[in-house]
Amino acid sequence: MTRALVLLFAALTVLAGAGQARAQASFDLPDIMGGGGFFRGGGGSSPIRRQTVNFSGQYAPGTIYISTSERRLYLVTGNGQAIAYGIGVGRDGFRWSGTHRITAKKEWPSWTPPAQMLRRRPDLPRHMVGGPDNPLGARAMYLGSTLYRIHGSNEPETIGQAVSSGCFRMTNDDVKDLYSRVSVGTPVIVKN
Repeated sequence: MTRALVLLFAALTVLAGAGQARAQASFDLPDIMGGGGFFRGGGGSSPIRRQTVNFSGQYAPGTIYISTSERRLYLVTGNGQAIAYGIGVGRDGFRWSGTHRITAKKEWPSWTPPAQMLRRRPDLPRHMVGGPDNPLGARAMYLGSTLYRIHGSNEPETIGQAVSSGCFRMTNDDVKDLYSRVSVGTPVIVKN
């Protein structure tokens, strides 16, 4: 894979040198490195860009605040700011609110659909090992004793939509970033 990236970078350099700035602008190397639709399982780009924003809540730095109505997850950084991530949220009838903590973190987690989901969707597999085709994506953070998680997704187009069974979806790029910034015990506040 490293050789392929070197060749890709060389090709982009040649395009730029040939005066093809417009062609080069259509390729954003960080997007390619993070998936951007070029590599299977990369998670693609979020339709809602991650950014640092002003945040007025009275929460300690390191707290995760989720606004399902805004379809945003905020990681409070302090000094009146937070990192805002676009998320997919629960569809009608599956949204919830409350306060929990991250109780576990897993890279490329396996997935076993809960019994309630299997009753609604008997066509689902009973278990899937972690990997690019797994609906939990590249990382998962488990919330208390609930069945809910903050997790990656192999469907980046669902970010900003209400499509899940109560979990919070992020692009694989964004969930990796969040995963690296939080630890087990991090408080998670969910508001509708």
